[in-house]
Amino acid sequence: MADRVTVIGWDGSPLTRAATAALSAATLVAGAPHHLALPEVPGSAERIRLGSVDLAARRIAGHRGSAVVLADGDPGFFGVVRTLRAPAHGLEVEVVPAVSSVATAFARAGMPWEDAQTVVAHPRTLRRAVNVCRAHHKVAVLTSPGAGPAELALLLEGVHRTFVICEELGTDREQVTVVTSDTAADHVWRDPNVVIVIGGGPERQEAAWIAGRHPAQPQGVRGWALPATAYPDPGARPSGDGGEGEGPVLRAAQLAHLGPRTGDLVWDIGSGGGALAAEAARFGAAVLAVDSDPAACARTAAAARAFGVQLQVVEGRAPHVLERLPEPDVVRIGGGGVPVVTAVADRRPERIVTHASTRDEAEALGAALAGNGYTVACSLLQSVELDTTAWSERERTVVFLLSALRSDLAP
Repeated sequence: MADRVTVIGWDGSPLTRAATAALSAATLVAGAPHHLALPEVPGSAERIRLGSVDLAARRIAGHRGSAVVLADGDPGFFGVVRTLRAPAHGLEVEVVPAVSSVATAFARAGMPWEDAQTVVAHPRTLRRAVNVCRAHHKVAVLTSPGAGPAELALLLEGVHRTFVICEELGTDREQVTVVTSDTAADHVWRDPNVVIVIGGGPERQEAAWIAGRHPAQPQGVRGWALPATAYPDPGARPSGDGGEGEGPVLRAAQLAHLGPRTGDLVWDIGSGGGALAAEAARFGAAVLAVDSDPAACARTAAAARAFGVQLQVVEGRAPHVLERLPEPDVVRIGGGGVPVVTAVADRRPERIVTHASTRDEAEALGAALAGNGYTVACSLLQSVELDTTAWSERERTVVFLLSALRSDLAP
């Protein structure tokens, strides 16, 4: 194992005294070509072009001497430090940090960034990174070949965002370009780059006390599966606490089975008053709310504004409108019967929830889900609302809740 391993962050500024001292003593140096070309790298040192960090770590583990790894930005922030310290390699490292590329990108844009989400986009994680851009006002995307600004823009089709694209930060080829998402795919962008994705509502003006997203909430509102009274005006409310698919008890069960989270894309088909769509967005998921009724679409948009969340409203009738939507992770079906359930199952989301008012309808929906490769569970939910002034029954709701998990994911 190397006697000493030092990881040096590089942001284009002159190397610190500690970084220069570590390089002067190095017998092995790993880094990108522009790192290995730095004049401070000893001519006698073994050089490793840093492609696979795992491969470099194995070489370093077998090296006798002092090793240095050069990396862009802060190597402890989505960088090489995590891989080098992994138990598989057993390397203890010293870190000489630099300004992260995300901090540099926001500095070039002249923007605060404590309220930003930061995601890494690889070809395998690109779709989830795009979902974060759908759901949040401000996102920094650390891109990679095959998952860059053009690919982000193509997957964001129909969602307007502004891109601040920062290419080759810290080098003499550094360039910052501002484009709209519908034109970003028309250009060829140089690697490495960072993309700041902005849009979907006004920027928060108040100071934050914790980094990350802080969804605005109506005064006094806490929790989820909220009653209609949590909505600020009748135009933004669901059709009533006891309405089919809209009541808080059923909605709580549906959200619990869906488990929406950051990086997910949720389809809410038959969004109605928008209660479930807005609450799924409050969990950090990207949401497509689908309804054929223009008034329902307007209520959903109003619910999103009331709770300060981003979601996309799609007016159209399922199942036909679903053909042009991006791939979902989880789906709530508020109506449409077997044809809609079958069309959704064909898109292979991880989880599907729906409901029925009769046992025969529940059996038909369950059979359609099971026949399309899902493991199905069904519960009969009964909710009784009481008038607490007289402790008398005000309203009773009975509904069959079906939850389906893709069979290849089922335990």
